[in-house]
Amino acid sequence: MTSPYTGAAALAREAAIIAQNALHMAPGIPPLIVLTDPARLPDPIALATHLPKGCAIIYRHFGDPDARKISKEASTICAKRGLVFLVSCATDVPPGPGMGVHFPQKMHDAIPDWRKGYPTCIFTAAAHDTKSAKRALALGANAVLLSPVFDSNSPSAGAALGADKVAHMSKNIPGPVYALGGVTVQNAQCLSGHAAGLAVVSGII
Repeated sequence: MTSPYTGAAALAREAAIIAQNALHMAPGIPPLIVLTDPARLPDPIALATHLPKGCAIIYRHFGDPDARKISKEASTICAKRGLVFLVSCATDVPPGPGMGVHFPQKMHDAIPDWRKGYPTCIFTAAAHDTKSAKRALALGANAVLLSPVFDSNSPSAGAALGADKVAHMSKNIPGPVYALGGVTVQNAQCLSGHAAGLAVVSGII
């Protein structure tokens, strides 16, 4: 079956190379994380079916009433295919067996309580600056997704941090940093030696 995500394999290879030189490794989290997006990448089940092995998916459901059902189906496919599945933090969409949880920056305060409830889960957290990244890790996140690294197509993205600033920030963040925002095969190597991996949306299309 031909994958509709034509850029995924190349980005996964670049992410794996970058992970080998990371300042901080991320045990249990693959080097390439793909995030769903309502407009650009809305289907986590299709991602679970077609992404290459050794990737992770973060399902950002934004209150979809079918999120619980979709999460269960997508995570089951991921488990069979050797992918990692995380779902955005929401009390009505709890993580099932083998699933992880992703926290937007505004929900970092919820991490400790969720850690008590799901002590073995992988937790990732969004961060847009060094202070919030450090705080997320201190509260129990396993890794942070730092953004936006490069100019992004996301309507909510702010000004790009740039590779040099990300390199400086990563040295001051005591844990794994994934670079998110405008990441492509062409610019990914700028992050080698700093990021633990790559996080993308449009980059795989």
